[in-house]
Amino acid sequence: MSLKLASSMAHLGTESAFVVLARAQALAAEGRDIINLGIGQPDFATPSHIVEAGIQALKDGHHGYTPANGLPILREAVSADLNRRHGVHVDPNRVVVVPGGKPTMFFAITMFGEPGAEIMYPNPGFPIYESVIKYSCATPVPIQLDEANGFAFSAQAVLSKITDKTRLIIINSPANPTGGVTPKEEIDALVAGLQDHPHVAILSDEIYSNMLYDGRAHVSLLQYPEIADRVIMLDGWSKTYAMTGWRLGYAVWPEQLVEHAVRLCINDHSCVNAATQFAGVAALTGPQDAVTEMVAQFDARRKVIIERLNALPNVSCADAGGAFYAFPNISNTGLSSKQAQDLFLDQAGVATIAGTSFGSYGEGFVRFSYANSTANIERALDRIEKVLKDNT
Repeated sequence: MSLKLASSMAHLGTESAFVVLARAQALAAEGRDIINLGIGQPDFATPSHIVEAGIQALKDGHHGYTPANGLPILREAVSADLNRRHGVHVDPNRVVVVPGGKPTMFFAITMFGEPGAEIMYPNPGFPIYESVIKYSCATPVPIQLDEANGFAFSAQAVLSKITDKTRLIIINSPANPTGGVTPKEEIDALVAGLQDHPHVAILSDEIYSNMLYDGRAHVSLLQYPEIADRVIMLDGWSKTYAMTGWRLGYAVWPEQLVEHAVRLCINDHSCVNAATQFAGVAALTGPQDAVTEMVAQFDARRKVIIERLNALPNVSCADAGGAFYAFPNISNTGLSSKQAQDLFLDQAGVATIAGTSFGSYGEGFVRFSYANSTANIERALDRIEKVLKDNT
């Protein structure tokens, strides 16, 4: 290749879920019956009143640029929603609307990442964290999430890794890929310990905050005023409202960082399209019945898939407290995570994601998304059970 790329491009990874999705679609195009338990998106349609709001916005002529930080009416709706759900008051001027969740990750990591800096991230965790940390040339410092601890982080373990080079800590609860939920006492302990480290910012990825089970309540880092000057809280519409393709997310930034975040928006994407933002307003201010029903269905599927996974030969699966993922331990099958992923797709026709796609500590695990019907989950586990009996 005669073109010379910047060396940082070699550090940029990918998201394996899309690679597996492409393979699954190719097999389906060949006539294979493929059950997709790989991709992390709700299998429900966007509620109709949200769709209608987007269509109406286009009919009303909202075809031009919008403010880089988002329409005022949407940022005000976000502020009201955060007050309703978390009991906190957030100045709408601290809300920055972006096209999905990843821009906030990218902005926060590149804002703090540079050679010599350290950024901590959950492992196993969403792969874009580690990818962008490496791209920024900062040193990635993994926060190991253990099955024995319900895939929750340990505040003591996190605090023990902080050095004078630490710039940013990323946490994610409820978590992708594990479904783990960190209990309030650990978050309390983390916040208390961070008082000794005022140089450290925190990116709290709360995109699954509406998806909790068995009476669990979400704990947002916005609820801790003592760290409000350094918390970046990420959330959005993709998961809660089945709006993955609409590309709509937001972050609440510390006041001192808002200007920097908006400048990154201007340089990166200018603004989020107007019609999608009006749909976002309808989502937050309209009826929430569809959200309640969707989460109830996810909960029912969760119980089915965890019971079925634990019944598989040489497989065990911890309870999933949130999101829509199960993360079974397959190490006793003798298969690596990648071998299990390929076996399930090639022989059983079931798309899943190897745990190592989410970091080195994901070895021995496979991610299952239960964003599919209960009937398909049952069929998928029937196939996997047969394949495991035949191959292990």
